[in-house]
Amino acid sequence: MDTRVAASPARTLAQVPGPRGWPLLGNLPQIDPLRMHAQLEQWVTDYGPVYRIRLGPRDALVVAQSELIATLLRDRPDGWRRLKSMQTVIDEMGAQGVFSAEGDDWRSQRRLVMKAFDPGHLKRYFPSLVRVTERLRECLAAAARSGEAIDLQTLLMRYTVDVTAGLAFGIDMNTQQHPDNALRSHLEPMFPTLMKRIFAPFPWWRYVRLPSDRAFDRHLGEVHAAVGGFIRTARERMQREPQLHQQPSNLLEALIAARDDEGASLSETALVGNVLTVLLAGEDTTANTLGWTLHLLHTHRAQWDALVAHVDEALGDNPLPSDFDVAREFLPIEDGVNEAMRLYPVAPMVLFECQRDTLLGDVALRRGATVMCLTRPGAVDRDLAADAAEFRPQRWREAPGDDAARNLLKASMPFGAGPRLCPGRYLAMLEMKMVLATLARNFELVDVSTEDGSPPRERLAFTMFPMGLKIRVAARHPH
Repeated sequence: MDTRVAASPARTLAQVPGPRGWPLLGNLPQIDPLRMHAQLEQWVTDYGPVYRIRLGPRDALVVAQSELIATLLRDRPDGWRRLKSMQTVIDEMGAQGVFSAEGDDWRSQRRLVMKAFDPGHLKRYFPSLVRVTERLRECLAAAARSGEAIDLQTLLMRYTVDVTAGLAFGIDMNTQQHPDNALRSHLEPMFPTLMKRIFAPFPWWRYVRLPSDRAFDRHLGEVHAAVGGFIRTARERMQREPQLHQQPSNLLEALIAARDDEGASLSETALVGNVLTVLLAGEDTTANTLGWTLHLLHTHRAQWDALVAHVDEALGDNPLPSDFDVAREFLPIEDGVNEAMRLYPVAPMVLFECQRDTLLGDVALRRGATVMCLTRPGAVDRDLAADAAEFRPQRWREAPGDDAARNLLKASMPFGAGPRLCPGRYLAMLEMKMVLATLARNFELVDVSTEDGSPPRERLAFTMFPMGLKIRVAARHPH
């Protein structure tokens, strides 16, 4: 038994308290899948930061202690892996990429993906990022002229999918100016269906295809057709320009080189899976964080005004960041984004199973045991800071000399931790700085709210997003 996370005396999983469930189904009937994270967080209040729930016939350990979660993440991929049931569902969708890969398979894919998202490659791609951001500015300018309130999530997802397709695949999708692009609508059901199937008490879709399953099959088929087109186009380009095998200009070319070159270990399935994985992950996570950040900045006007003043000084007469090194700065924006991710992590619940008998805290777990990590409770713990529930971006500048701020910073892990830290974190932060700087420089933030003015509800569809936010802007500086 591994004892690196041991504490004594040890308890078995069956000895850990938790909410009483139903016969056979356990706690599943008590949980709304769209707000599962919120229900689990409520039970933290009732049963403490380590408790047990029953998912059908299986017990699972729920962990909301940041120190234990960090310990678990550092012990990947050898000690812990994603749930096998999750991997099975992902495999069925044909998305077997770096996200779901494990062990040596993950290590080989990770190296390729990391190269595509390193700062050097981002700098080479930056002119294209400026072009995509300029299109966003034009969309917002049109909305400002009309006075229209536009759906914030749709606006941001079009932007992020355009950025991801350009950086990772060398494709100018331009869904912002051509919103009828069908691919984005086909991507929308992916995460909700993944979430529903992971927590299904019975995998009905493997035996009976309901109308919703057949509709999803059609969407998935269209997505795979598009991915196949991306790959064919890139292969044709690489045949015309053989040097791209040695010096690929984007992630897709690097994956194709790894797949096609003699002795390569990357399978065709992994090639397709990584293209789909990057396309999905690059769309939702960044757009969701931007949505939460804009809502918080709108409701904390002093923070927004300070951000605007900083951007004005940094950009001078420029309408948006046009220099890579300038765009990487904007520390007030970074502070605001970090604070939004602390309060509204896009992955508030992460699922693992252990690969060997181990001790997590004082709980003895057998190989294959399920652990559900809640990432938010530790990062908003009032025992760490009295104002932990408040949106206060400046705490990220205070952290080096302030124990409370430093503890909250350590407890917040929006990009994960350990060996499997998110490879796209540099791109995500760069995108968010570009969007927020462009908004601050060019537009008055008139309104970011729901239609009835109520706080946006959290919805979990594999990632967590704010429901129903609309944005209304007015022009600051005519161009």
